[in-house]
Amino acid sequence: MRRVLVAVLACAALVYAMAYVDLVLRARSAYLEGMKYLEWEKDPSLKKNFFDGELAVKEASFKSELTAGRLSEADYEEKLELARFERDQRLAESSLKYAYVWFQTAVELFTPPESHWVVLSREQMAKTKELWKKELDAKHIPYKDYMLE
Repeated sequence: MRRVLVAVLACAALVYAMAYVDLVLRARSAYLEGMKYLEWEKDPSLKKNFFDGELAVKEASFKSELTAGRLSEADYEEKLELARFERDQRLAESSLKYAYVWFQTAVELFTPPESHWVVLSREQMAKTKELWKKELDAKHIPYKDYMLE
């Protein structure tokens, strides 16, 4: 009986530890994604290079499908046009909005535990929200605070 109880407690401790580590790592990933978007806000060329790189990969994939005969010329042009449109849309989107959402994700979804990454995300979330509001004001985009949540 004692061995069973020890085994059950050990399994429970293992599950708790695994969940804790998972939440901390997810919070770290969300924080780092938020920081990436903040960097993109500071240096838009990083954002452009990232999405241009994604587009180049898609273009190469479409070209290989065209060459292999799995894609017609019309379909190739259509897919290419759509990929370019998607890239342009993603470049036009607010990096501050995405940074805020990633920090918010870390704070709301990956706590408890109150890990180091959650604390950093909470700090960045407040700063980023204010920057995002300034961006919206500068673009004369009307908003209410509840819309940014």
